[in-house]
Amino acid sequence: MRETWWLYLLECRGGGIYVGIAQDVEARFRRHAVGRGALYTRINPPLRVLACRDFPDRRSAARAEAAMKRLQPAEKWRLARVLAAGLPLTQDELPQP
Repeated sequence: MRETWWLYLLECRGGGIYVGIAQDVEARFRRHAVGRGALYTRINPPLRVLACRDFPDRRSAARAEAAMKRLQPAEKWRLARVLAAGLPLTQDELPQP
């Protein structure tokens, strides 16, 4: 059975965005919030989940994560707003690995 993987964006203290992947975004957010996540979120604790997008497998989610991490902060914020509004991203808007 294949399980959905999620690309998630967290707003962090200081105004940054953390990008990650998980199968259970809420559980992963809780781990970040208590300091058991990535180093970035230990230094800049997460405030909220900004947006999520589902992917059919870990590989495609990881590729999207890597591409998203290469974006400038303003572009991450723009994509977070699009995803949070529930708007679909066109193929051209998706970060390319």
